[in-house]
Amino acid sequence: MRIDVLGAVRALRDDGCPVELGGPRHREVLARLVAAEGRMVTTDTLVEDLWTDPPVRAVGALRTFVAALRRALEPDRPPRDAPRVIVTEGPGYALRLPREDVDAHRFQDTLARARRDPGTAAELGAALAAWRGPAYADVPDSAWAQRERARLEELRLEGVELRARLLLDAGEGAGLVAELGAHVAEHPWREPAWGLLARALHRAGRQADALAALRRARAMLVDQLGLDPGVELRRLEAEILNGPAPVGPARTTWSGPGVRLGPRTTVELARTLALAGGDALVHSRRDRLAAIRAAERTGDLLLTARIIGAYDVPALWSRADDPEQSRAVVEAAERTLTALGPDGPADLSARLLATVAVESRSADLSTAGLRRANRAARQAEALARGLADPGLLAFALNGVFLQSFGRPGLAVARDGIGTELLDLAGRHGLANFAVLGRLVRLQSASALGDLDAAAAHAEAAERIAATTEAPLVPVLTGWFRARATAAHSAEPGGPTAAMAAAEYRAAEEALRTAGMPGLHRGLFPLALLGLRLLHDRPAPTDPRLDWGPYRPWARPLVLLAEGRAEEARAALAAAPEPPHDHLQEALWCLTARAASRLGERATAARAAAALHGAAVEDAGGASGMLTLGPVARYLAEAEACAGADGGPADASSRRGPGRDRC
Repeated sequence: MRIDVLGAVRALRDDGCPVELGGPRHREVLARLVAAEGRMVTTDTLVEDLWTDPPVRAVGALRTFVAALRRALEPDRPPRDAPRVIVTEGPGYALRLPREDVDAHRFQDTLARARRDPGTAAELGAALAAWRGPAYADVPDSAWAQRERARLEELRLEGVELRARLLLDAGEGAGLVAELGAHVAEHPWREPAWGLLARALHRAGRQADALAALRRARAMLVDQLGLDPGVELRRLEAEILNGPAPVGPARTTWSGPGVRLGPRTTVELARTLALAGGDALVHSRRDRLAAIRAAERTGDLLLTARIIGAYDVPALWSRADDPEQSRAVVEAAERTLTALGPDGPADLSARLLATVAVESRSADLSTAGLRRANRAARQAEALARGLADPGLLAFALNGVFLQSFGRPGLAVARDGIGTELLDLAGRHGLANFAVLGRLVRLQSASALGDLDAAAAHAEAAERIAATTEAPLVPVLTGWFRARATAAHSAEPGGPTAAMAAAEYRAAEEALRTAGMPGLHRGLFPLALLGLRLLHDRPAPTDPRLDWGPYRPWARPLVLLAEGRAEEARAALAAAPEPPHDHLQEALWCLTARAASRLGERATAARAAAALHGAAVEDAGGASGMLTLGPVARYLAEAEACAGADGGPADASSRRGPGRDRC
């Protein structure tokens, strides 16, 4: 089964035959469920979205439409079997199809991959070619449809421009002239599109036409909007005036013939862009690594050390967004440290050591790597404390913070790091590290269950971010507020679990395009799992959930929720020890819960031993973004299982060798 909404709404069977969906209202109901992206839509919301002035029997009519759609989409379903495509969930309905079977979802996922991976231009082109017209083209102009249509159209335009940029960056794209010419004619206010058209003309050897395109853009912006062209268009015009048509990737801005920016300027620019998040953050990481490699090629050791250490962008999360790139930066820093030797400049050595500590995110390291990173963090801190450079000390403390997840239960120690960062930032005007200090303290207060203190730190971080142009901060604090709602939903008279889930979904949408895949992947399913555990409900079993790096620890509980106990037991046995990161307490608690439910005494004992030092903390709270409830709850379960004796354990031990169950 496939559903398409990028154009008129339609459904196709696996053999390509169209499904007769019924009348306009039937298609609108299906379209509204598609727009929810797998989330439940309440009956009341559907009624409000379908009718401006709902008739008396609107709910009955809605149920009739749903019943007809179910018959059309699942004609062979036995009468007593539950529907699998349009399911009843709580007070409403949800569409249950894999994302790849819905063209709008497939397009969004392809676009998200293309933002991260420059090698996906062909895949993105195919996704753009699949559009058959405006999204939801045959759905009436109700408010929800207008919002979705506008949102998807904006994503389509972004996709057109991103594909063109990827091709041009790869040294291709001379054949894009006609396509981009039509694009700017239809959307003349999109300034980046004019730059892409000029680059394509230049790539095709049409320098005069490229300059003419930029002049048309300037005239339009100045004459009709009263705006000067942005820095990018002005720089592009200068490059076209001063050089021949490029023969390689157009975004190369470091050492070589015809250089505009050297590695020093490039890394400074990357450092600034990193704070903007989104595509700018992704590009800043790429440009930073290119600048490091360019500096190494010069053979200037001190220049290389300065380039590597200059990127002192505050880092909060213990899992890298791009592990391969982080490893490359760490390797370059270690090579340079070795070359400088023990008598090298102390400030450069401290910055290189801090870089090793910050880029060696603990979730991605082996035991030996963790030891090296910890040692680097402590050495950087010791050197920085001996130098009169508060910015360097703040950078070194950032490394100490990221290496402070050696075991569960260290929230108080991390709060001390955050307090010192705030003190340094306040005395020396280090706004970016003031934001980091607030977020570190938010996480620490969250881990200790002090939601009022965490909320105060969130508000303070947002105030600083508003003046320092740090748009990622509200993304993170939005997650904290969802986490707080989830915690309160377990209290008498608190918000409902559905309200907490809705806040998590809104936070997930904001994080999706923030340029932080190391943080994003798997976080939303883990948050939903925590919410369910708070309410003593089984794990979510939706096969479309991407558990990302947390799958080994969530999998046993998912299998238990599906009634597959022996597979859950095998999954629990295969799960490794949780990594030393922000979520280690949460993952140990998942292990404790699964072990206690399955009666696996030895595993429960390991979980209890790991969690003992975190008994007063909140499971997942160290992230500041989700919660599974008090660690003490899971610790008690694990201890009860590990310490159980008597009949049940003796009986279970006879089931086979190697079993130690409670």
